[in-house]
Amino acid sequence: MLKKYFVDLHVHIGRTSDGAPVKVTAARSQTIPGVLREAALNKGLDILGIIDAACPRLCAELEEMIAGGDLRELPGGGLRYADRLTLIPGAEIETTEANGKGAHWLAYFPDHAALRSFSDFYARQVTNPELSTQRCHLPAMEIQNQVEKCSGLFMPAHAFTPHKGVYGQCTRSIKSLLGDKNYKGLFALELGLSADTFLADQLTELASFTFLSNSDAHSLKNLGREYNLLLLAEPSFEELLLALHHFDGRQVLANYGLEPRLGKYHRSFCLSCNRIAEAAPPVSSCPTCGTTKIVKGVIDRIHEIRDREETADLPERPPYHYQVPLLFLPGVGPKTVSKLLEQFDTEMNVLHVVSYQDLVKVVGEKVAKVIQDARQGKLALSAGGGGTYGKVVKEQGGAR
Repeated sequence: MLKKYFVDLHVHIGRTSDGAPVKVTAARSQTIPGVLREAALNKGLDILGIIDAACPRLCAELEEMIAGGDLRELPGGGLRYADRLTLIPGAEIETTEANGKGAHWLAYFPDHAALRSFSDFYARQVTNPELSTQRCHLPAMEIQNQVEKCSGLFMPAHAFTPHKGVYGQCTRSIKSLLGDKNYKGLFALELGLSADTFLADQLTELASFTFLSNSDAHSLKNLGREYNLLLLAEPSFEELLLALHHFDGRQVLANYGLEPRLGKYHRSFCLSCNRIAEAAPPVSSCPTCGTTKIVKGVIDRIHEIRDREETADLPERPPYHYQVPLLFLPGVGPKTVSKLLEQFDTEMNVLHVVSYQDLVKVVGEKVAKVIQDARQGKLALSAGGGGTYGKVVKEQGGAR
């Protein structure tokens, strides 16, 4: 019997349990035990991908947790935590391509032995393997081949972001970058916070890919800000692969993500004027001062490289549900979130399940209406860019 599961496959770890740094831009509170507790108990996630697990210290920490009974290896792959959450261990790798540019890629592994095998290989390719997402001396093609030797899953990370997305600044075509054989070995892609299904489908070479929306969380509060709803027989690595291949009823039922304008790289940003572009995309130079020294926005880059117009017939996709995390909403602070979680268990319930009437009983009409408007797409937004998130401005009459 197939069941629905909430899945977030891109979560960072800031420190080991004994305080050693892993992802230097992630919060110190972002430890493996802390992330597992938050994801299982407060966020309501069912499958979680930790993508710093190939760093040797974290790989060893996971081994200790398995030996101590805190994690249990599943027959179908994945590590089970507290009978509530399945951890998929993985890595985020920055490659070095022939053109001198680099991009971020995600790799996931079915068990600790496969993770350890890749970790040993990865440690020889970077200057400091203890720190996550260090630049690797190999191109994506060779990393992909090694991941597949370890029975792993390989895909582009935040594919359109300007600094390290493969489309953002590395290439106009994954197929031309990887070659036919390796391109055919890819079947999934992470959209990133500033993109959605509609934008990504303007590249025809992605027509056969399964799209995923993940949080890229560097802090506990951002876990699950983007996630996926999957239909699986059980929450395991093997079932995840089946869903990405649309096999035997397994599938991605829906993507839940930030409205792209809330992402911090949605529009181009002028480094001279410190302004986010408002002109119609693509914006490749500043409309105000004329400089080309800009951080190119995701929508601007997609308009620049796309080979299919917005109005063209697009592939049939699962619905992409726009959501605004609770802490993005005006009038909703940490105390209000705590009150909501105490009453309704998880943020998923608050954002998508709990009735307006029940929300009113706990947080009053004003906050309940903001949450309801967020569900219905009735919040006006100002676009993000250049590393600054977009913002909720005020209510407006219609949904996007």
